[in-house]
Parts: sequence; structure tokens; C-alpha cells
Amino acid sequence: MPSLTHLDAAGAANMVDVTDKAATDRAARAEGVVVMNPGTLRLIREGDAKKGDVLGTARLAGIMAAKRTHELIPLCHPLLLTRVRVEAEPDEALPGIRITAEVRVQGPTGVEMEALTAVSVACLTVYDMVKAADRGMRVEGIRLLHKSGGRSGVWEAVSSEVSA
Repeated sequence: MPSLTHLDAAGAANMVDVTDKAATDRAARAEGVVVMNPGTLRLIREGDAKKGDVLGTARLAGIMAAKRTHELIPLCHPLLLTRVRVEAEPDEALPGIRITAEVRVQGPTGVEMEALTAVSVACLTVYDMVKAADRGMRVEGIRLLHKSGGRSGVWEAVSSEVSA
């Protein structure tokens, strides 16, 4: 099992030194879902949520969150992201909203945390915007689907389906 890179020899938390790591193309994709009542999903689809465009606002919130991950998660490096794409799609089978985020960078460290942060904040934004209609919504299945770049290469999740 690999050692934890955010701990020093004494076990104290520290930021990983990436000074000597090569800048390479790195990417990560993550997903999560907001499970809700069918009527709440209908409100979102029809654009009748009192707070406005739920899906557009969630996408924007996710992008903004990815860019500020280093301010939210201790020990994350600030990165000059080259791409952040957040999608928020209605999914009748849940019923709910499926959120995906893709993040890219040319740098010495990966963007998994940025992708996961984007998905998390986008899901919470959906919840916030329609909570008056459905307080029983559930945010579920936030996970990394793919990462590439760096020494460890490519990693893919076994399955891309989130159980509801």
C-alpha cells in the first residue's frame, strides 16, 4: 500500500512538495447525483423553481468551486486550470439530477480534488435552489470516474453508474 503523501515522517500534515515534478497534461472526471421527488424534477425541467435556472446556476457554481478548491480543501495546491466543464442533466430513472465535472491542467499535480469539489458544490447548489419544494432530497454517489497524467498514469472507475 502506498504511503500517505500529505504526512511527514512525524505524522504531521503538510503540503506535498511538487517542485521537482514535471508539468504534464492532467485530467479528472467526477460525478454525483441529487435524488429527488418526481415533482421536484418536473419543477426544474419546466423552469418553475422560484430561485431561477437551477441547472445553469449549478453548472456555474461547480466551475467556480473547482477554481477555488485550494481555498476549501487544506493542503491542495492552487492550480491554473485550463478547462472546467460541469454538466447537470435531469435523469428520470433516479429521479433527479446527474452532475459530472471534467477538469484539466498542465501542471505538476493532479486535478481530482477540483473535479470532486465541482461536483459536490454543483449538487449542493441544486439542493439549495429547490429545497423549499423537497427537503428530502439526497446528494449521493460523489466519486472519481477517471484521472490521467502524472507518474501514476490513467485510472478508471470500475463502473460509471451511480446507484440511487
